[in-house]
Amino acid sequence: MVKRSRIVAFFLVVLIIGSTMGATTKNIVNNIKLGLDLQGGFEVLYEVKPAKKGQKIDKEAMISTTEALEKRVNVLGVSEPSIQIEGTNRIRVQLAGVTDQNEAREILSTQANLTFRDANDRLMMDGSDLKQGGAKQTFDENGAPSVSLSLKSSEKFRKVSEEIMNMAPNNYLVIWLDFEEGKDSFKEEITKPNPAFLSAPTVKQIFNQDSVSIVGSFTATEAKSLSSLLNAGSLPVKLTEESSTSVGAKFGEQALHDTIFAGAIGVLIIFLFMILYYRFPGFIATVTLSIYIFLVLLIFDWMNGVLTLPGIAAIILGVGMAVDANIITYERIREEIKVGRTIKTAFQAGSKNAFTSILDANLTTMLTAGVLFFYGTSSVKGFATMLLVSILVSFITSVYGARLLLGLWVNSGLFNKRPGWFKVKQSEIHDIKENVDTLDLPTRFDRFDFVKARNKFFVGSGVMLTIGLVLVIIFRLNLAIDFLSGTRVEVLSNTPLTTETVKSALEKQNLETNDIVISGDKQEIGAARLVGVLDKDEVAKLKSDFKNEFGSEPNVSTVSPTIGKELAKNAIIALVIASIGIVIYVSIRFEWAMAVAAIASLLHDAFFMVAFFSITRLEVDLTFIAAILTIIGYSINDTIVTFDRMRENMHKKKRLKTFQDIADVVNVSIRQTLTRSFNTVLTVVITVVALLIFGSESIRNFSVALLVGLLAGVYSSVFIASSLWVVLKAKELKKKGVIRTQKVKKKYSDQPQV
Repeated sequence: MVKRSRIVAFFLVVLIIGSTMGATTKNIVNNIKLGLDLQGGFEVLYEVKPAKKGQKIDKEAMISTTEALEKRVNVLGVSEPSIQIEGTNRIRVQLAGVTDQNEAREILSTQANLTFRDANDRLMMDGSDLKQGGAKQTFDENGAPSVSLSLKSSEKFRKVSEEIMNMAPNNYLVIWLDFEEGKDSFKEEITKPNPAFLSAPTVKQIFNQDSVSIVGSFTATEAKSLSSLLNAGSLPVKLTEESSTSVGAKFGEQALHDTIFAGAIGVLIIFLFMILYYRFPGFIATVTLSIYIFLVLLIFDWMNGVLTLPGIAAIILGVGMAVDANIITYERIREEIKVGRTIKTAFQAGSKNAFTSILDANLTTMLTAGVLFFYGTSSVKGFATMLLVSILVSFITSVYGARLLLGLWVNSGLFNKRPGWFKVKQSEIHDIKENVDTLDLPTRFDRFDFVKARNKFFVGSGVMLTIGLVLVIIFRLNLAIDFLSGTRVEVLSNTPLTTETVKSALEKQNLETNDIVISGDKQEIGAARLVGVLDKDEVAKLKSDFKNEFGSEPNVSTVSPTIGKELAKNAIIALVIASIGIVIYVSIRFEWAMAVAAIASLLHDAFFMVAFFSITRLEVDLTFIAAILTIIGYSINDTIVTFDRMRENMHKKKRLKTFQDIADVVNVSIRQTLTRSFNTVLTVVITVVALLIFGSESIRNFSVALLVGLLAGVYSSVFIASSLWVVLKAKELKKKGVIRTQKVKKKYSDQPQV
């Protein structure tokens, strides 16, 4: 009997969720802040250094400097700047959407010089006359907010106040920050927005003291801000650029459009694949994937996160990864149907049996994403953040959401005698009385002996890796400025470009390069790598001249040698930590032999990607490291799916007495999981290929790295990791004579159910 109430409940749930998504998605998307790579903008990493001997750059000095920079940024009208302290002596400033990047760079980079002048611009005192941290927000005798200054010399201030008082009616003590050029009249200058002007109190008496209060029409917030600025100016600190990135608005707009379009294509193809291959469960997967995308954007909005180009790539990539859980579950359900269980019992058993593999796979991917977040910088950190959010949300929607929605239909009884809805033929179903276990089901790969061919896999991989190693030694990697230091210029032209055109434009700037790459559908993008780091004046001139010549501002990135070395060091540390973490996790969840085999296959994948980039001369930048860590996290998914089935098959044998027992475990496990291994990687490949073909040129190398890594990963997971396990277990068998397998708790009742 069909319980229609369950079906009605399904449509009500979908209607409510769909209506909520339809009503709120537009506002959520509009609320999400876009990074500078999507709307243009400017980013710079400063190292804060003392301006004189004996000066300490402590936490208080860093905070005061940060607040001083915020005051400067406010003049630019940037709605949501990002100014963050990194480490003990660095500050990263991100200004997305700033209209005049040259002005922004000039305002930020000018030293914090505090000066006290008279109305005729005569210097009376400067920041060196203030005690360090000597400005505080206070309240005057009337309770109005004011600023208290602590001076080093009361005698000097007495002389200054006397001189200025004698200048009545222009007895003003004018306070400037970053004031470098003289002005005829401060009154004329402060009628315009000027980041240099702070205050102009009137001096009405002679002060013979080491403290003074600045009073005026301050709010408490303004007084506190002024005191912070004065403290920053009184350092005065020296700001040295370590790296910078400048993205033209047109670049950002095109990158946003292209990447979203690529994502839409990739997601649509995945939806079609799931429906055509898995029938009705595939339709449920498309519903939960739609919810997944909505929830990721909602949570990112709640987090007040900044969406970057790699972040969008992480969402798109997450769709392919999210469907993995559906594929693993649906394959399990189909197996349960084939052994003769009812649709309802098969649904329950399949969902439970798939849970462990899904959990292990997601946790290992989260591990690598966490390492990437901890050691990443800027947009790479944004990619890691979005990847972490995507993994968590996909686990909830693909496991619990899909189980809820599909369960309503299954429990309605509509599918009781309709296994075709799950793409299972009647001829494939065994009678329940035959007591056939899911581990005994035949597969289309039964004729293949993977263990017997293990030496061929080892030799093939060994030859490829050896050739790759030789080529890496000969050609080395084409390292980007992220690791070597230097300057990178990317031009977007209204007309097709040639190498000669870009080279000529650079020569006009007295800049030389032999590394120019032309790309884009219409050859409208040109990228050049320059030796040396351009200073702010050189960057400003280049951006202005290129905008006049090519029609839009170019992207300009600079990295100092210090930062380049640190990024390379952090990349290596991140890879090592991720690898160690996976070894520990797999050892605990499975066994040491599987952990060793898994990490060997992951290193195989990573080196294969390195060799490919060396041969093709594609540029290796920070996103390449992000791609390697992503592949390490994702490749282990396939390995864990196979290992989980191997663990079940070992439990069935209980003891491994001969080499053939070991070979049988591996052969049967690979045959039973090969379809889902190919399908899971196929869905991710679809999204990556969509990014590669239709996505932004800025993440083209990132997409290539992912594609190569995915293909290498599925190969190593199926053919290398399992074969290495065979070798290790064979050695263990030789020592012990017999291997007792770990017990695996059954996740469903063994009693026949009709």
